[in-house]
Amino acid sequence: MSGGEGRRVVVGVSGSMGSLTALHRAVDEARRTRAELVAVLAWLPPDGELARRCPVSPPAIDFRRAAAARLLETIDDAFGSAGPAAPWQGVIARGRPGPALVASADRAGDLLVIGAGRRSGLRRLIFPSVVRYCVAHAACPVLAVPPSPLLSDLVSAHRRLSRWLPFDARRLTEGTP
Repeated sequence: MSGGEGRRVVVGVSGSMGSLTALHRAVDEARRTRAELVAVLAWLPPDGELARRCPVSPPAIDFRRAAAARLLETIDDAFGSAGPAAPWQGVIARGRPGPALVASADRAGDLLVIGAGRRSGLRRLIFPSVVRYCVAHAACPVLAVPPSPLLSDLVSAHRRLSRWLPFDARRLTEGTP
């Protein structure tokens, strides 16, 4: 992808560690190619679409506004007040992540970037793979970013600390310059 008018790097953002890794990679791609970054957060009402049509539904909460706040909070967590240092826009898409991302990355010059986290067998059965959906349905190139190598170390540290097992934090910095 070379720099030019209309180029976009579309990235799925959820606030998860995998999506933060993908977000950083998408910003690098946007800077390198002088493209616009489009951060997409997909959302559904907590009880699903059918609950919204029910005459006896919970009090009206502005879920879209809450999703927008979560997107801005995620961008701030990832880059601080300086922002991503690339032109960007946020998109709040109502729907499941896979279809929302494919619909957002609909231009010829787009690149779709998504986090490809490790998934257990049970999670694979319950939740459909966003990566597989996007690869199968996107009309543009898809970059699936593997999880950060530090993620398994952090999960292990959290597991040990939650069980009150001894943990040496120096292990996390071994092998780093």
